[in-house]
Amino acid sequence: MASLNTFGAVLTHAINLEASLRDYYTAAGVADRASESDKRRVTLERIRREFIVEITIEPIDGLDEVNYVFDLSDTSPAGQSAVERTAAQFFADVAPKINVRQAERALERCGKQHAALI
Repeated sequence: MASLNTFGAVLTHAINLEASLRDYYTAAGVADRASESDKRRVTLERIRREFIVEITIEPIDGLDEVNYVFDLSDTSPAGQSAVERTAAQFFADVAPKINVRQAERALERCGKQHAALI
């Protein structure tokens, strides 16, 4: 697992996380949550495209992918809750470390949406 030490790495991980959750919820038969994850993925891709050139190259410390690993094989309600808890924690941890306010707000919003699903 890689360290999430740049804006690009954080956004790429967030986009991949939402894509994985979309696939997870599609397999679990929860179409509304799959759709919500896909909407968040599209938003995060837009944020990355718009702000990657504006970011100063400041390292981000204290984040590592190993802290945000999902068990995507458990589609039970308890498994879904655990997945959402991990996703909410990821977004809560990364949002304050981003130095572009619009990107930070988008990450915070993703975290709140995941926390609401726990």
